[in-house]
Amino acid sequence: MNFRELFYRHIAQTSSEPLAIEIEKAEGIYLYSPDGKSYMDMISGISVSNVGHCHPKVVKAIQEQLTKYMHILVYGEMIQSPQVLLAQRLASLLPDNLSAVYFVNSGTEAIEGAIKLAKRFTGRTEIISCFNAYHGSTHGAMSLMGNDNYTRAFRPLLPNCNRIRFGNLDDIEQITNATAAFVVEVVQGEAGVRFADNTYWQQLRKHCNQTGTLLILDEIQTGFGRTGTLFAFEQTGINPDILVLAKAMGGGMPIGAFISSNEIMHVLTYNPVLGHMTTFGGHPVCCAAALASLDIIEGEHLYKTVDNKAKLFKSLLKNLPYLKEFRQQGLMMALEWEDTQLNFNIIQHCIEQGVLTDWFLFCDTAMRIAPPLIISEKEIKQVCNLIYNVITSLVEQSYEL
Repeated sequence: MNFRELFYRHIAQTSSEPLAIEIEKAEGIYLYSPDGKSYMDMISGISVSNVGHCHPKVVKAIQEQLTKYMHILVYGEMIQSPQVLLAQRLASLLPDNLSAVYFVNSGTEAIEGAIKLAKRFTGRTEIISCFNAYHGSTHGAMSLMGNDNYTRAFRPLLPNCNRIRFGNLDDIEQITNATAAFVVEVVQGEAGVRFADNTYWQQLRKHCNQTGTLLILDEIQTGFGRTGTLFAFEQTGINPDILVLAKAMGGGMPIGAFISSNEIMHVLTYNPVLGHMTTFGGHPVCCAAALASLDIIEGEHLYKTVDNKAKLFKSLLKNLPYLKEFRQQGLMMALEWEDTQLNFNIIQHCIEQGVLTDWFLFCDTAMRIAPPLIISEKEIKQVCNLIYNVITSLVEQSYEL
């Protein structure tokens, strides 16, 4: 059997129609199939490959760490230089209250840890999130998911989890003295790139202070330069009590983190001891890759190129035929069409023409564009031209639009 047949036989499927594109190599913004076809990656593995695929500096860091050691012991017991150096670098780039880093393997694990930390520190049980929020698919993180279509089949979920409307000032009042934490994306990703103005964030921060509620900001998709600053919350004028990171953090390797103050994080050390545990969290190879990736994004000011690239995308895409709305935060974009079928037709034909794109879990009428931050202006123009040609072709073929 070939790889395609083995894929369908032995890889657990989560949809009836996976893309099933075989990839042999990836480099920069390109994916390559065994037959030599190339795909321009416009989703970055869902906001993972901010520095592109197989960046030489990331690969070198991985190779060097592999020759020293890999897994040693469960997280937090041994002094490992990749962990220490990465935590120190992150703390140096964040507000003073975000100084203690707990490394995990993914975004959903980071959310799970943040939930536990908030409940343990406050002694409260209520967790509030937003409608159309996505924070991961493990049981606790799914309990915060703001779309019943994806949670109904797995109930009962974590108790005492409630939802409010994202960006709505009136709903902030539903956060009370009984609320342990409000968990919110700085930009709602799977809702189709939705964002709130700074008045909302200022009022939210003030209200959480008044009620003693911990504010947990989810930057799993937005972190590490995607919106034009190293972290998206820098544009809001507020600081979180707990920050959650993952995806682009590892330069392609699996790693996540929840970050807070030493005071808050300390509660995981007693009553009970080992209040949160992970075997592979902070894996030294992943930490080495993450440090190299951060060197590229922060050291080379890669995030400072985002605004100009975002403006170029907008100028070339905002007037496309049949485009209902163009939403954008840096290189995180949603192109919303009139209906789902049109969106899927465009996505399918883009992939056939060598542009890999996707839709959003909670907004299937919108196409996702989130390329690696290293994309050049020439490549942006090429991508936008291909998307325009796909839509023109669909019109000429008399697709029902």
